Amino acid sequence: MKDSTPTRAGGLGPPVAPGANTAVASRPSVIQLVFREKGALYAAYIPVFTDGGLFVPTTRDYKLGEDIYLLLSLPDDPQRFPVAGKVAWITPPNASGGRTQGVGVRFPNDEKSRQLKVKIEEVLGTSISSSKPTQTL
Repeated sequence: MKDSTPTRAGGLGPPVAPGANTAVASRPSVIQLVFREKGALYAAYIPVFTDGGLFVPTTRDYKLGEDIYLLLSLPDDPQRFPVAGKVAWITPPNASGGRTQGVGVRFPNDEKSRQLKVKIEEVLGTSISSSKPTQTL
């Protein structure tokens, strides 16, 4: 059986020196999210966000509203889609129901995101209305 978990590789950015001013805006995280199977994409897709969004499994601590940059690969599509999103919800470690720790990333309100949302929904087809549980809301 294939693993339906998306592959994730992310940069954490440079370490912060002791005593450094951490109030300065840091660069957004860059996370590469590769969906090889439609089932994994279904489990991560967040259709309730107007412009779309995805659940990103991660153990890194994020704050609501924090910028996060995704490099997204969809099943059977060689193209990578860059998305400059924002953290819209956080699933903490040891969440109830055995939910995976991570963040919900809301896509920005722009034309590229609308096109990406349509593309994701085309890939998912009729499964988008499934009652099968997901990692999202």
